[in-house]
Amino acid sequence: MTPKEAAGRRAAEYIEAGMIVGLGTGSTVEWTIRALGERVAAGLAVKAIPTSEATAALACSLDIELTTLAEVSSADLTIDGADEVDPSLDLIKGLGGALLREKVVASITTRQVIVVDPSKLVERLGTKAPLPAEVVPWSHPLIARRLKERGLEPALRLRAPDIPFVTDNGNFVIDARFPGGIDDARATECWLNALPGVVENGLFLGMTHLVIVGQDDGSCHLINKS
Repeated sequence: MTPKEAAGRRAAEYIEAGMIVGLGTGSTVEWTIRALGERVAAGLAVKAIPTSEATAALACSLDIELTTLAEVSSADLTIDGADEVDPSLDLIKGLGGALLREKVVASITTRQVIVVDPSKLVERLGTKAPLPAEVVPWSHPLIARRLKERGLEPALRLRAPDIPFVTDNGNFVIDARFPGGIDDARATECWLNALPGVVENGLFLGMTHLVIVGQDDGSCHLINKS
């Protein structure tokens, strides 16, 4: 069992009958969704809010009942992955391209559980992964210039040479590298979201309650919010 599978399957154990569950996006959460599908097949009744079209398709294929924000106003539990996790359980997310929907679902969640492998743990955010920002397509050249003015290294995400990656919401993504990492994540979130044309950024601050870290031997290390 890989660390991703170990973490993903362990997280599924936190899902209880009758819950509204947010389902994240990515290769680790895929194991959670598959484990949940097995429990649903055995009789567990839940409703899930998917954070991407890919997650929705996988959940449907496993007969997991889906719901929408028009039908529910909160989620009991959300299980999602992360690209970086710091010691305060603040995150960078969005390399899978679903950061906007993931943040919307996280914002209405009573408890958020993050599943990762050990490579995602960092001392400072931005030291391994770039920070994604979902942006209105028309505005991306301006936003890239503004990021360069702050000493960052922005790159428009591509799905093929000269073809921009497009999110489920019809937007582009700029991945910004921070030389030396992010000094002040909260200040960064504020000024980045204040740039006209930025829809959302991949900093998830103060939203996580538990991180499940899968290990090479198939076990899991649990990090609770202190």
